[in-house]
Amino acid sequence: MSWLMIETIGLIVTVFVLLYYYSMIKLNYWRKRGVKGPKPLPFLGNFKDVLLGKDSTMDCFQKAYNEFRDEPMVGVYGGHEPLLVLRDLDLIKDVLIKDFNKFAQRTHGAVREVEPLSEQIFRLEAERWRPLRIKLSPFFSSGKLKEMFHLMTDCANSYDKYLEKLAEKGEPIEFRDTAAKFTIDVIAACAFSIQTNAITDENCQFRKMGKKALDTNIEQFLTDRLREYPFLFRIFGRLFTDHEVINFFETATREAMDYRIQNNVHTNDVIDILADLRQHPEKINLKEADSLFLASQAQLFFLAGFGNSSLTISNALYELAWNQTVQDKLREEIQSILKKYNGEITYDGICEMKYLNACLLETLRKYPVIQWLSRTAMETYTFSGTKVTVPKGQQIFLPVYAIQKDAEIYPNPEVFDPDRFSDENIKTRHAMAHLPFGDGPRHCSGIRLAKKQLEVGMVTILSKFKVEVCEKTRKVYKPDKRPLFLLQPADGIYLKMSKVAAA
Repeated sequence: MSWLMIETIGLIVTVFVLLYYYSMIKLNYWRKRGVKGPKPLPFLGNFKDVLLGKDSTMDCFQKAYNEFRDEPMVGVYGGHEPLLVLRDLDLIKDVLIKDFNKFAQRTHGAVREVEPLSEQIFRLEAERWRPLRIKLSPFFSSGKLKEMFHLMTDCANSYDKYLEKLAEKGEPIEFRDTAAKFTIDVIAACAFSIQTNAITDENCQFRKMGKKALDTNIEQFLTDRLREYPFLFRIFGRLFTDHEVINFFETATREAMDYRIQNNVHTNDVIDILADLRQHPEKINLKEADSLFLASQAQLFFLAGFGNSSLTISNALYELAWNQTVQDKLREEIQSILKKYNGEITYDGICEMKYLNACLLETLRKYPVIQWLSRTAMETYTFSGTKVTVPKGQQIFLPVYAIQKDAEIYPNPEVFDPDRFSDENIKTRHAMAHLPFGDGPRHCSGIRLAKKQLEVGMVTILSKFKVEVCEKTRKVYKPDKRPLFLLQPADGIYLKMSKVAAA
């Protein structure tokens, strides 16, 4: 063996030894702060199985949550990055509400050069989020919701006719896709004042691009895993960008705004708000609100409005198919109240359906679409009642899924029990024990619209149809491990549907 080869091997070994010790120094972060947590691996932290696709990020958080049950918080590592998972509900309340101004920033912010439509209000830094939230909030007011309600019922009428045809076929139905046809038409009509006809048009471009944007393909999997390594994410993340989806939403939003401005058209929807911001960016303290920034907001409203809602409808139907007694009780409530309002779906009638609300809240407990919330400390912060101080920039994670599956909070958590959300039972639990829409100033802005859309969709289905399991129904719900924070099934939700007698 030559001296050159020996020197080369020695250099490689030295580099690896130095990297190893550097890694171990980085992985002492939580021990120095007195925060317990699972033992990390050099370079991989606690995310080895996440990076390999065997576990989701939430699986990692849930394991830490369950292993350290006596701790108010748990320290984990994404690679070398220290991440803090909060367990104590009072500390979670401090972060989301009491000390919100110190945690107004989310993690995984926008990186336009990698993801051109990432500057969504959900991911914006606090400085741009605040004025934009204020500007958009009138669209989600209760008054505006009542004004839009007829648009939902118009979509429901079309959906009802579509369901009639499906029921006649007597074949297994993939309900996530079926529900998405309804929710696409609703969000398009309410937020953008357009008719997409997703229910009747199998070639609807909004449906096609929406599905593609939410697809958990290998490109999205790799992009999400690279986020744990920001330097690599900025270099390689752009290789997996889907330009067809970006161009579609950017063009659709820009053309819609152009038409409104040129023709002086006002419909008081999201496009109107975005068109006004393009002309007057100073209203949200910006020098310019360009087409990518505005298209980012439009895409978020569209994807959240149809994707999250269709998931929740299909998850609710999945549980009701396995729990026929609950389904019968719910249908009895729906039919009884519809009869009171001459068979029409009305805003006031929906508000009277308390058991429907409980069923949806229980669905969102078992299947929160967003599995965890995140915040970033905006200054050095000491958690109340502890000696733990974290620096500015520390990433904080609130494990929604783990909390809502905690048997100490919800006995027999795998059982679908809407009575958990009776008025009396809600009062017995901590307010932070149910966070499917978040809480505090940065909670989901579209919560009212989402709930009404869910309720109208469920009433349309269950007032006339019975859903049951079939040979293609999974007995055990299998979550997809690939998405970063969305909870969705690894495959479809198949059920059979049949007509029931009118009340």
